[in-house]
Amino acid sequence: MSRPTPKAVLEAYGAIARVNAGSALAYRADYVVGILGLLVQVFLLRMVWEAVYADRGSVDGVDLSTTIAYATLATVQYWLSNPWNFSVIPQRVREGKIAIDLSRPVSFLGQVVAGQVGTTAALAPFALVAVPFTVLVGGAQPPPSVGAGLAYVVSLGLAYVITILLSSLVGLSTFWTLEVGGFFMIYRMVSQFLAGALVPLWFMPDWLRTVAEVLPFQAATYTPLAVYLGRLAGPDLAAALIVQAGWIVLLWLVLRLVWSRALHRVVVQGG
Repeated sequence: MSRPTPKAVLEAYGAIARVNAGSALAYRADYVVGILGLLVQVFLLRMVWEAVYADRGSVDGVDLSTTIAYATLATVQYWLSNPWNFSVIPQRVREGKIAIDLSRPVSFLGQVVAGQVGTTAALAPFALVAVPFTVLVGGAQPPPSVGAGLAYVVSLGLAYVITILLSSLVGLSTFWTLEVGGFFMIYRMVSQFLAGALVPLWFMPDWLRTVAEVLPFQAATYTPLAVYLGRLAGPDLAAALIVQAGWIVLLWLVLRLVWSRALHRVVVQGG
């Protein structure tokens, strides 16, 4: 069998992305309910931070408006890039559809990435609809400058790639244990906390912040938000973007290694 051309590969990935987007949109009511839950979470976080600050103008040099803006944007950003079913791998393995995926003339990992991109594309309009409400409820604020806004877009793109690579790595654990629901839940809680999606890294104890900074989770959530709020600029901004790019390279190499091992453990059931 001849190798597919680059154009054919891109068309195949595009088709997979469209299929996953269509599957996600088939459950629009769930996402509407999810947005309502998102707004409630944003509102509750605002109340919590207002209680934490009380009558103080700032905590550790950070004012209330910045913290609320951070919490609001982190909630929306995490909801969009980390849907509840953030990896299609477990379902494909359990249902035996992995056999179909492996028979296709395109990379399985590429299929996983394309599918996740399609799901995110389907969720994006819901997130955009929620943004004006989150601004009213949570008090999000624009970036301090156009440059910070553009840097945020770049950092957010890198963060999204990191998120996909991490979710794919977790998804590959299905090849060793078919039931990963509990493991996925633990991963979500740990990653959300260490990513700074619940509490900004600047409020964490020094030892915990050090732990978070040496793990890839913060590069997927905290870094783009710190860029957006102008807390990373100049050399610090350049260093943060380089760190994000470095995590992408490292995680991709690890993902390839784990996949090479997982491929030898394929057991087709169901189907």
